[in-house]
This record gives sequence, C-alpha cells and structure tokens, in this order.
Amino acid sequence: MAALSFFTFFTLIIFLHSATVSAQSPAAAPAPSATNVTAILEKAGQFTTLIKLLKSTRMADQINTQLGSSNQGITLFAPTDNAFSSLKSGTLNSISEQQKLQLMQFHVLPNFFSVSQFQTVSNPLHTQAGNSNDGQFPLNVTTAGNQVNITTGVVNATVANTIFTDNQLAVYQWTRVIGHRQYPGCICCNGAETPWNDSSIRGGSSNSCSSFLVMLRC
Repeated sequence: MAALSFFTFFTLIIFLHSATVSAQSPAAAPAPSATNVTAILEKAGQFTTLIKLLKSTRMADQINTQLGSSNQGITLFAPTDNAFSSLKSGTLNSISEQQKLQLMQFHVLPNFFSVSQFQTVSNPLHTQAGNSNDGQFPLNVTTAGNQVNITTGVVNATVANTIFTDNQLAVYQWTRVIGHRQYPGCICCNGAETPWNDSSIRGGSSNSCSSFLVMLRC
C-alpha cells in the first residue's frame, strides 16, 4: 500500500510539473499579415489620388495577389498627390477606365528592385503595362549614386524617397505622373486632343502618339 501511495504521489508531481511547463511555454507567433499596398500608402500619407486609382482599377488587388502567389515581387512607383495636381485640370476625368488601368500598370514593375539593383538593370524596363521592347511602353532608368531617374523619352521622373521595402515589395515615391504612348489620342499642352491622322504628332506611325500626357513636360 505504501508503495502504491508513493507511486501515485510521484505521478501527481510529474503531472503538475508538466502542466506548469506547458503554461510557461510562449504562445506560437501569429502568422505574418498579408502585405496590403494601399494600407502602406495610406500610412505614408500624400497618396490619396494614387490610392483611389489603384482601387478603382483593381490594380491594388492585382498587386496584393501577386505578392501572395509569386516570389518575383513587385516594384511600385508612387506619384504623390502633388504630382497628380501638376496635371492639367480634368486630365484624369478625360481618360477612360481602361486608360486609367494602363496608366497604373505603367507605374508597376512585375519584379522587386532595390535601389542598388537599379544600377545594374537592363533598359528598357518591363512594366505591367506590357513589354517595352516593342517601343510602346519605354521606361528607362539611370542612376547617380543612390539617385534613381526614370524617363519615357518624353517625361522624366526621380525617385524621391523609399516609402516601403521588404525584399518582396518596393514602393518608391515619384516626383511625376508618367504617361506613355499608345493611347487613342494625346492630350497636348493646350488641352486639345490631337487625332491620329496628324502626322506632325504621330510621326508617320499609325498607332503611336508623342505622349499620352504631353502636358507633363510643358
């Protein structure tokens, strides 16, 4: 009987010790939250217009989905509200939803690029708007130290600041809104839309305009 009581007592001690250790063990770390590009921009501030366009064109959903399903990453060039306000009044209202989508796609690279990687990247850059090798969507980068400059051949922009980077998503503040060729008409400095048959603008090409937003360089 004494042996049985000792065994029972010993078993109880082991049980209580195990329970104490389990209670003291740290809880498992929560899974990292999914990256949300608009939340990043909202936290940074001064990107209200860009956020609105990313949401209305569903480009934000596309970026978030790609971040969750691909290892290639995403690079977003983010024009500030001041950059959009430099456009001629009514510019965004004068273009179609499809053109707004293409405009957003032109600001997105389907790969992650750190500032240092821009120093060795091959031009022209491939954007979500299409392969720039055919000349329709030219986006070229030059660097001087840590300064990154982007040009379409019509409009120049500078990376002013790194908003966010985590080796999967890079968001860079841009000083300009970049337009591109291949739109059904181009908005010129005087606000008039130039038709395709104006050879002084299209330079003999049937489907290329000197710029989608020529007024950006005025």
